[in-house]
Amino acid sequence: MSFSASQIRKDFPIFERTVRGGKRLVYLDSGATSQKPISVIDAESDFYKLHNAAVHRGAHQLAEEATDAYEGARQIVADFLGAPGGADEIIFTKSATESLNLLAYAMGNAPIGNRFALKNGDRIVVTEMEHHANLVPWQQLCARTGADLAWFGVTDDGRLDLSNINEVITPNTKVVSLTHQSNVLGTINPLSEITTRAHEVGAIVVLDACQSVPHMAVNVETLGVDFLAFSGHKTLGPTGVGILWGRKDLLDELPPFLYGGSMVQSVDMTGATWAAVPQKFEAGVPNMAQAVGLGVALKYLTQLGMDNVSAHEHALTGYLLEKMSLISDLTVVGPTNNLSRGSAISFTLGNIHPHDVGQYLDSQGVAVRTGHHCAWPLAKRMQVPATTRASLYVYNDESDCDVLIDAIQGASKYFGGR
Repeated sequence: MSFSASQIRKDFPIFERTVRGGKRLVYLDSGATSQKPISVIDAESDFYKLHNAAVHRGAHQLAEEATDAYEGARQIVADFLGAPGGADEIIFTKSATESLNLLAYAMGNAPIGNRFALKNGDRIVVTEMEHHANLVPWQQLCARTGADLAWFGVTDDGRLDLSNINEVITPNTKVVSLTHQSNVLGTINPLSEITTRAHEVGAIVVLDACQSVPHMAVNVETLGVDFLAFSGHKTLGPTGVGILWGRKDLLDELPPFLYGGSMVQSVDMTGATWAAVPQKFEAGVPNMAQAVGLGVALKYLTQLGMDNVSAHEHALTGYLLEKMSLISDLTVVGPTNNLSRGSAISFTLGNIHPHDVGQYLDSQGVAVRTGHHCAWPLAKRMQVPATTRASLYVYNDESDCDVLIDAIQGASKYFGGR
């Protein structure tokens, strides 16, 4: 396999700069947001410079060009995910958070008789390792509808506990929503058993794929889920654009949650009817330039080859885990082996507060994330107030891992191992 992270870094202008007094930037925070290749930056800029107009609205050449670019990006996303219903199954949002909230609010709008209508006694199932974006919206939906919230627990080694799956996913379960890959633990969750049980009881399965779509080949049909959300900015794309994929028949029945221009079929002074999907869920002038940039980002990843991306990250994660195992006061929070895990590695360092570790690493040019990573319940379950997280991506290599390890050892000495 020909895959050179050092060569890939040349496509990313940000790596031409230095930080903290001339140090090389070692960016290990792609789990929060990825860096952008020049092709993505140029695509977004070129849209504004050459084609800027409101899509689906104008009767002039710029509007036609903008619409073609926007809808072309939708097709790229559909192809990237293997959407069986094609581009009509792709909804552009501003973020994965909005995508998940769209589902929760739309279900809350569902009238009696609609398959998505929830009532007292129905159940929504999540997991204890969810990002707040895939927990709080479902909590709020339960509060509005009277449904109850249940969840799968997490084992001490950071895996989902499915030993009581039939007691968690009960016959009254309507929604099962879970992360594909934990943003804290790196755990890649086993979906087959969960989707099989969920569909047995007639529940829909929602997948938060923010940490998987950028890092591995994802085919929605193969996964067997019903809805999937991911964010552009973690996928080498711009900020301000997210994706919701859903099965066409389900999207047809799901009511909208935002109202206004572009999402209507007809309007009079007493009512309105809705446009077909995906326009039904895209009220207002959309994030056009960002969608175009996301399309270029997915093309970039396709050219790299997602199997190559995941193989590179798997090898690099194994390398870093092995190096970390040699530091006596470092504890990995989550799977310590490289089986069914991604490239986000959270850790603690003795009694040193993770924020102090992060600040020291930053002084050495190493960018990481510290805190609870928008997953407070998981932090409580793992009995840590916070962790330091290093997350790897296509532009990282063993030299970055070595700089991180040296900086961690430096932090341990600097703080006296306390």
